Amino acid sequence: MTSELRIVTGYRSGSTFLQEGYYTRPFKLADVGIYRADKALCLMLMTASPGMLDGDNYHMAVTVSAHTRLQLQTQAYQRLFTMQQGAAQHITVHVQQGACFSYVPHPVVPHAGASFEGHNRITLEQGCRLVWGEILTCGRKLNGEAFQFKQFHNLTELYYQGRLVLKDNLLLQPERINVTAFGQMEGYTHQATLIYADTRTAAAPVADRLLHILAPETGIAYGVSQTAGPALVLRVLGHGAEQLYNCLKKMESLLWEEAPVLT
Repeated sequence: MTSELRIVTGYRSGSTFLQEGYYTRPFKLADVGIYRADKALCLMLMTASPGMLDGDNYHMAVTVSAHTRLQLQTQAYQRLFTMQQGAAQHITVHVQQGACFSYVPHPVVPHAGASFEGHNRITLEQGCRLVWGEILTCGRKLNGEAFQFKQFHNLTELYYQGRLVLKDNLLLQPERINVTAFGQMEGYTHQATLIYADTRTAAAPVADRLLHILAPETGIAYGVSQTAGPALVLRVLGHGAEQLYNCLKKMESLLWEEAPVLT
């Protein structure tokens, strides 16, 4: 099934509002920030489906208009069910001048035999900010399905001023590549990625503050890299989805508070 989602934000009287919200089955959108003091728009992406099924093709487009702030949340873990052909997801994001967008979804759980292809294309303009998260689990580990999926491939491209500044290419094929080998998962079962970009000219460094959040955690390995442009990538390996998700949500909260409040 082909499904579509389109979000466009608007700015009025110091607040961000949903200017355009279009979706087809199984997507739904809910405003979960209506009672918050924060004048940003906080939406929850919900789905009537238990997860992605064989042949599903998701197309999502998000435009964060100039000087607006959008935080997009998810409802629950995203499951990738057993497949013959596979499923695909394409997300395009445009963060306009002076805007802020944050998206840290729940972990992805690929079941045995699942095959997934994802492509995220993000375009940034001047004076904007981006928080982008991704967490991949090994599958239903307690069911004996650790790394029993066929393939998980997710490509994220980040553009600033028409120039590619980051390409994050995550490919796991357990049937072909030993995921426990050096340079792969190295004994860990879960992986989290956080991309943070800030194109403001007076942006303050935040890498040390993010690493400080991870310092008390046990049973994980992590590192941070600066990209060719105004962005950094933080990668975390661990053994539990909730631990990694909580870490990324703490980072999201810190980075969100760094954004100036629109008046």
